[in-house]
Amino acid sequence: MSVVRWSEDGTPHSARWHSENAAPAPARVVVVDDRTTAKAAYRMARSGAGLLWRGDFHNARQLLRAMDRLHGRSRSAALSKGAAGDGTATLFHSHRAGRAERARLLGSLLVVLEPDHTLRLGRAPDVRAACDHAYGTADTDAADGDADTGGTCIALTELVGVLSAYQWHQQGVEIDALGARVHPAYGVFSPVRGEYVDLVAQTPFPGDDAPAVVFDLGTGTGVLAAVLARRGAGRVVATDINPRAVACARENMQRLGLTDRVQAAEVDLWPSGRADLIVCNPPWLPARPTSALELGIYDAGSDVLHRFVDGLADHLAPAGEGWLVLSDLAEHLGLRTRDELLGRIDAAGLRVTGRHDTAPRHPRATDAADALHDARRREVTSLWRLARDS
Repeated sequence: MSVVRWSEDGTPHSARWHSENAAPAPARVVVVDDRTTAKAAYRMARSGAGLLWRGDFHNARQLLRAMDRLHGRSRSAALSKGAAGDGTATLFHSHRAGRAERARLLGSLLVVLEPDHTLRLGRAPDVRAACDHAYGTADTDAADGDADTGGTCIALTELVGVLSAYQWHQQGVEIDALGARVHPAYGVFSPVRGEYVDLVAQTPFPGDDAPAVVFDLGTGTGVLAAVLARRGAGRVVATDINPRAVACARENMQRLGLTDRVQAAEVDLWPSGRADLIVCNPPWLPARPTSALELGIYDAGSDVLHRFVDGLADHLAPAGEGWLVLSDLAEHLGLRTRDELLGRIDAAGLRVTGRHDTAPRHPRATDAADALHDARRREVTSLWRLARDS
């Protein structure tokens, strides 16, 4: 167990350290409050210090925004120089590095949760239910050796994410193809990009009848599994390596009344057996994720994409078909070429029987201020229909 230690008024204190992004516990902690200026906080964060907040909650949120503006100004010149690269891999990696540095700096502002997940700050909201949802039910009897209060120290940015995720979980995301809402859980990628859901909802099934057995690989919230079941698939096996995603998918199937047709399993991609239809919407950018949530977007070395393509023929029923749902943003960023994708498909003993395309509808596609705007405006999401090369 990692422990954060600090001193207040000459008295030593400590608390457990928790980071969903596996960030290390700060070795040096400075107590800050409403009197701390943004410039001073930013300077201390850049030096590597953890800033334990003891002031008003809303003032802490304002301090985060001010620190973010300071970081944005310090990065603007470098990004402007890189923009001439027209969406190159160099610009992408520079953008990722800037985002990682931003996350580190803003993640330096810390708060302590009590054992029951209470946040004891002025004007603080009741965060207990949201933290219970993200971390599990609070252990009110906690008293772990070195942590004298039994409390837990986390980054304020993480707590803000926990609160936002809980709101999404409660209200859900409306899915037109289902005529219902899907409720994402903390740490599970939310299906807010509806274009890929619509592709799966509208693409004709192979053959004359609905498939008897379907695999949905990397199911997340289970949204595609639910769409396929509602379209008439006999049995859907939805897999995910993230236990939070599996629990989330099961909860959504209960809400949608689909537990008799959809089985969610904690599996690293492939379940046993073969299927008439296998669907996979892998992470579309070959880069290292920095959190569990980013596993839905970034995949170092395109590992999931490659394992799907390479293993598809061995898991398809004789007349089965695989649906690869993939954005081509990586191609516009110079991270992968179309020839590399087609070559991988061919080497796996597969052939492309069709492709359905759609333009992205997310806000970044039209945000000219985005550092990667030129690549994003050309992005196309495709559903590739793959079959064994007979």
